[in-house]
Amino acid sequence: MSGAQVLDFARDGLWVLIFVASPIMIVGLLVGVVIALFQALTQIQEMTLVFVPKILAIFFTMMLTLPFMGATLSTYMKKAMELIVSGG
Repeated sequence: MSGAQVLDFARDGLWVLIFVASPIMIVGLLVGVVIALFQALTQIQEMTLVFVPKILAIFFTMMLTLPFMGATLSTYMKKAMELIVSGG
């Protein structure tokens, strides 16, 4: 493999990482902001209030996006295996 091919493969890996992780990260961020606004408006400063809704939202997001994640990672892994078998 040439240096350009290695960089292309690494760039593709970073994009796969972004595509797979972004739905979960965005949902976690949005739920955290909503709960923080709720806490600020009601002046409820309970630290454990954040965890349960965030965990549930992330769990449901994972259940919804799991087929997409699996397909994306499978495609990337097939590409990696093809490069290994072909010798670069």
